[in-house]
Amino acid sequence: MKNKKLSRRKILGGAVGVTALASGRGLLGAPALSTDGPALEAHDARVMSTTGEVDLSQFDPSKFLYEFDYGQVSELPDGQTLREWDIVAVDKEIEIAPGVYFPAWTYNGQVPGPTLRCTEGDRLRVRFSNAGSHPHTIHFHGFHPAKMDGVFEVVKPGGEFVYEFEAEPFGLHLYHCHSVPLKRHIHKGLYGAFIVDPQEKRPEAREMVLVMNGFDTNFDGDNEVYGVNSVAFHYHRHPITVKLQELVRIYLVNTLEFDLLNSLHIHGNFFEVYRTGTRLTPDDFTDTIMLCQGERHILELKFRHPGTFMFHAHQSEFAELGWMGFFEVEP
Repeated sequence: MKNKKLSRRKILGGAVGVTALASGRGLLGAPALSTDGPALEAHDARVMSTTGEVDLSQFDPSKFLYEFDYGQVSELPDGQTLREWDIVAVDKEIEIAPGVYFPAWTYNGQVPGPTLRCTEGDRLRVRFSNAGSHPHTIHFHGFHPAKMDGVFEVVKPGGEFVYEFEAEPFGLHLYHCHSVPLKRHIHKGLYGAFIVDPQEKRPEAREMVLVMNGFDTNFDGDNEVYGVNSVAFHYHRHPITVKLQELVRIYLVNTLEFDLLNSLHIHGNFFEVYRTGTRLTPDDFTDTIMLCQGERHILELKFRHPGTFMFHAHQSEFAELGWMGFFEVEP
C-alpha cells in the first residue's frame, strides 16, 4: 500500500499546534506541545507551540525584528548620499522549528534577507553576487530604470551584477528574486524588506519588521509551517516587549507563497494602517488586515492596557501551524 501524502490539514487533525512536520531530510516527528512553566489546560492558547529551541546563533528572529541595514554611507560630489550594500545569494539549510530544517536559497545566508533602509532621494548601489547553485536576480519594488529591474539581468552561479538607482518613492517596499519559476525562487527564501524613509521623518516609535512567510517542507505545493521572520511560534516562546502607551510601528510584509492571502490580527487593540507606507496620513483604523503576496503596509498602534496580548494570522490554520505570537506590554 502506498503511503498517503501528508498534508497540513492532516497535521492539524491530530492535535493543537505543530504535531508533525516534513523536512528536507524526511518526515520528522514534531516536537510535543510546550510543557514549559506551570501546568496548562489542554485548551489554553499557550499550548499552541513547540518544545525545544532552534539554534538562535544561526538566526534570531528577536534580533532580526530590530535590525535595519543602512549600508555603507558616503557622499557623492554633488552632495547626494550614496548607500552601498553587498548581497550574496547562498544555498543554506535553515531551521524553521526545533529540529525541522529547510533547504533554503538565501540572501546573505538568512531568510528573510537583511532589511535594507535608506531615505528618499539617496543613491543606492547594490553589488549582487551569486554563490548559489541556480540563476538568481534581485527585483526591487519602487522606481528604477528598466535595466535595473532584476528581470532580464539574470545572474548565473559565480556571476555578479550591480544595481544602481535612486530611492523613491518613500514607503515600505520589498526585494526578491525574479528568476523563473518565480514561486520556487521566492518560496525558497529569496526575499527581504526594503524601507525608504520620507524626507519628513515619521514620529519617534519602537519600530519592528514582520515578514510573513511559510515553508512547503515536503514540496507538495502546500505549506506545512507558517510564521513571521521564518521560525514557527518564535514570538510565542519569546514575546515582543513593548511599553504601555508607547508608539509601536510595524513594517508588515507578506511574502507567503502557495496561499492567496495572509493576515494579521492583534488582540486588545486597533492600529492605524498606512497602505504601502507611501503616505504620512493613515488609510484605515482596524484590528485585522489581509494582504496578498508582495503587499505590505506600515501599522502604528499604542497599547492601552498592560499584560500579554496575542497577535496572529486570522486564518486559524496558519496560526496553529506557527504564525502566532505575543506582545508583552509593560507598565
